[in-house]
Amino acid sequence: MDTAPTNPSPAGPVTAVIVVAAGSGQRLGYGMPKAKVPLGGDSILTHALRGVAAAGVAQQICVAIPPGDSELHALCDEFTHELAALHRRTAASSHGVQAPVVTVVDGGASRADSVRAAMAALLPAVDSVLVHDAARALAPESVFHRVVAALGAGAAAVIPVIPVVDTVKTVEATTGDGVAVAPELVTGTAPREFLRAVQTPQGFALDTLKRAHEAAAGFDAGRAALVTDDAMLVELLGIPVHAVRGASQSLKITTPLDLILAEGLLEGPLGARWVEG
Repeated sequence: MDTAPTNPSPAGPVTAVIVVAAGSGQRLGYGMPKAKVPLGGDSILTHALRGVAAAGVAQQICVAIPPGDSELHALCDEFTHELAALHRRTAASSHGVQAPVVTVVDGGASRADSVRAAMAALLPAVDSVLVHDAARALAPESVFHRVVAALGAGAAAVIPVIPVVDTVKTVEATTGDGVAVAPELVTGTAPREFLRAVQTPQGFALDTLKRAHEAAAGFDAGRAALVTDDAMLVELLGIPVHAVRGASQSLKITTPLDLILAEGLLEGPLGARWVEG
């Protein structure tokens, strides 16, 4: 796949993309970290890295992998060589734009730990950062562009979202004496018009994301478990989080069914990154 940057902006903010690839992948059932799982002849991580490079928004790509995983480190090295070779072939049309620097770090026990480890390895010139899950390996380039555009317009935090199409209920566990007729009881129906499913890449001013993670460093295990994305940490600081349109192809590959859907997107007639929905 052509991973040459398509939207370079050397005069704009210096942007890094953190790719979180330290998940265990237990629910996929392959017995290996999710980032290694094959997708369309390559690994999930390779697809994710190619997508980041193709978006052309990053001066640095920082990948957080499971500590000591030599296979994933080798995949990152292969991608770095691929990217450098492609950049050499397209140097005449790149107008002096350098290929992104690729950095690999050991992730931590949690997603937040992995993001913090990656932030510590960012280049000094970086002032904005996108945090992207490798499991959303088919996120279209246009989603990256919308997130970066919102940051450039002044947002300190921005996330891609899609409308929730299912009816969503709140429930509680059935309690009390006697035999329960069902394990849970509905307590309410959420107003669907105000609900959005959140995706990645999530974009932040780097100083904002650092402040959010510093504030969360003292969370106990229970409170830390309630935090499911970086935007939530920023919300806890009282900083506005803006939303832009995501894409249905940015599905998170978590279960075997997700993997089947991703394979189908790759085999589609137009290719996953160019069909939005």
